[in-house]
Amino acid sequence: MLADGLGVVPRESVVSSVARKLLDQLTTGRVPPGTRLPSERQLAASLQVGRSAVREAIAVLDVLGIVDIRPGSGTYLRGSSSDMLPRTINWGLMLAQPRTHDLVEMRQYLEILSARLAAERATDEAIAQIEQRVQEMKRVSGDVSKYVDADVAFHLEVAHAANNSVLSDILHSVRELLHVWVERTSQDRSSAAASAEEHATVYRAIASRDPDAAEAAMREHMVTASARLRDSLGEDA
Repeated sequence: MLADGLGVVPRESVVSSVARKLLDQLTTGRVPPGTRLPSERQLAASLQVGRSAVREAIAVLDVLGIVDIRPGSGTYLRGSSSDMLPRTINWGLMLAQPRTHDLVEMRQYLEILSARLAAERATDEAIAQIEQRVQEMKRVSGDVSKYVDADVAFHLEVAHAANNSVLSDILHSVRELLHVWVERTSQDRSSAAASAEEHATVYRAIASRDPDAAEAAMREHMVTASARLRDSLGEDA
C-alpha cells in the first residue's frame, strides 16, 4: 500500500519533505493514473507528521498538476509517470533533490560525448541541420519560449549527428529535462545571447570535424549553463 512504503520524514522543511516523499512514490510507475491516495490521516500517521503538513504538500502537488483533489471524494493521481516528468523535474530542481542533480550530471556527460562523436561522424547534411538550429537560436533569442525550442532542437540534432542510436535515444528520453534546464538558464535576452554563442562555438568545432575542440566547447557550455542553472535556483557555486 502507498502509505506503508513512505517511511519517516526527516526534520527539514516538513511540507517539502512530504511532497518529495509522495513524488518518489507516485513517479515509480507502479501507481496507475486515477489511483486514490490514502487519506490525510493515514499519510500523516505513516510519515509521522501533522495532518496540516500533508494537506499543504498535497496542495502543492495539486498546483503542479500531479494530483487531482476532489472534494468529498479524495485525492487522485492525474497521469502516468512519463506525463509527470516535466513537473517532477521542475519541482526537483526547486528542491535541489540529489536525484535530479544526478540526472543533470548524466546529461552533461552525454552531451559532451555526443559533441565529440558528431565531430567524428556527422554527415554534411547533419552539419547543415545543426547550423540551421544555431541560426534559429540567434534569430529568436529575444523570445524565451521560441529560444527554448530552438536550443533543445540543437542538442537533439547534435545527438542525431553522433550516429549512435542508443545515445540519441537516451537524450531524446530526457528532452523534458532539456526544456526545464533551458527555461531556467535563458530567462533574459543577455543569457540567451551568451548561450547562443556557446552553441555556435560547438557547431563550428563539429563543422571543422575537430573532436577535441567539439568536446571542449560542449564541456565549456555545460559548465557555464550549470552556473546559470545554479544562479536561477539561488544556489552557491
